[in-house]
Amino acid sequence: MRSDAVTVAAVIPLFNGASFIREALDSVLSQTELADEIIVVDDGSTDDGPAIVAEIALHHPITLLRKPNGGQSSARNLAIQHTACSHVAFLDQDDAWYEEHLEILKRPFMQGHTRRLGLVYGNLDQIDRKGRLIQQCCLDDILSPQPKRSLRDCLRHDMFILPGAALVSKQAMIDAGLFDERLSGYEDDDLFVRMFALGFCMVYLDVAVTRWRIYAGSTSYSPRMTRSCMIYFHKLVEMFPDEPRVGFLHAQNAIGPRFMDVLTTEFIAASKTRDNERLRQAWSDIQEVIPVMAPKVRRRMRLVRPIIAATAFGPVRSLARRAVRYVARDVLKDTRELRKMRKWSGDKLKALLAPAAVTP
Repeated sequence: MRSDAVTVAAVIPLFNGASFIREALDSVLSQTELADEIIVVDDGSTDDGPAIVAEIALHHPITLLRKPNGGQSSARNLAIQHTACSHVAFLDQDDAWYEEHLEILKRPFMQGHTRRLGLVYGNLDQIDRKGRLIQQCCLDDILSPQPKRSLRDCLRHDMFILPGAALVSKQAMIDAGLFDERLSGYEDDDLFVRMFALGFCMVYLDVAVTRWRIYAGSTSYSPRMTRSCMIYFHKLVEMFPDEPRVGFLHAQNAIGPRFMDVLTTEFIAASKTRDNERLRQAWSDIQEVIPVMAPKVRRRMRLVRPIIAATAFGPVRSLARRAVRYVARDVLKDTRELRKMRKWSGDKLKALLAPAAVTP
């Protein structure tokens, strides 16, 4: 693709983000290669966030769109449909870009070496609420493989392709159907899976381009994320059903284990904190996932379901935790082995790259 064909819209959904929106916009305005357009979508905020944006817009070319609250997916879709730019760089209101963010992510699009390039994304540095560095290049320690080379890579784990660390072709998103506005959590995974399935290529650059803020009030830990989890599970099973005759077992071998892992962790955490509402939801969700699991997992569940139902909310709830672990033991074992493999390969690589000892 020719360099003059790459125009970039920076898009920030805003909902009650007054604490962080100035920092986010400052990071967009400080780029070594500036965005061609900056769009902030006020998604029904009730705080001073929109006023802060309007104040900054007096001195910088920022478009502020307003809409009733409908979630981050609908805010992003509005901006995508509004912009005339060829590519979109997303940023969450509580994150911030490094100065070279756009310069780095634009490069593969401008070089034009990758066929049907739909997405370029980078690594992340994790920060806390106050902006203090927690971890550099945090994707290096996450099981989800980067870059994505197979549908299984996209389905077996959370994708960890964060929109805030990505530059995406507008046309590719339109072709894939944009963000699913039912989702307020997993919406980015959902869109990028659909883009992968359509044959759009993805390039991963192992350099941190974004400061990713994680704290108790962030959307990663919101109730909306929990509700979206099962909507996304059922959507994946519908999109990629098992086809045993041709050896495609996406639901049994990838989708089911992925969500069983997530929900087992949720069940155990809720049990330990005695959060009965959260526990009931996790137990209900686990039972929705079980039908797509391997036959041996379904047999285990039939065996221990009465035990879990009888002990989950009583004084011996530790029995329910053990029973759930028993049902999910293959999934948990696979996850542990993957973590060990990831750690071993990382330690081995460090050893290989270490300078040789000098013998006196």
